[in-house]
Amino acid sequence: MLTIGDTDVQAVLKILRSDEWARFQKDGRFDGAPIDRSDGYIHLSSPGQVADTALKHFTQETDLTLVAFDVGGLGDALRWEVSRGGERFPHFYGLLEMSHLSWAEPMPLGPDGVHLLPERSK
Repeated sequence: MLTIGDTDVQAVLKILRSDEWARFQKDGRFDGAPIDRSDGYIHLSSPGQVADTALKHFTQETDLTLVAFDVGGLGDALRWEVSRGGERFPHFYGLLEMSHLSWAEPMPLGPDGVHLLPERSK
């Protein structure tokens, strides 16, 4: 567990498109989406940030998977850095391995067009 501000964070989350999730499962590792590779790190979210991330970057996209990683298993390659609106976001500098994965759940669109988050992501 890690404390960021006044919040204890046990897991960090990544929203994957179906092709990214399939590649992660096939290869056993994930080097990021195109924006991650361009920026030099894998963009992640805390449980409190993931809904806004979905709204900002994945609006109306279907067939998404939310994956979670225990912060304790990511070591020093996980860094919390100031990003959007001055908020600190988790960034992972390395390859995510299948062994890092805690869980994966679908992220369907709700009837209002907003993604439904798995209960355990909250």
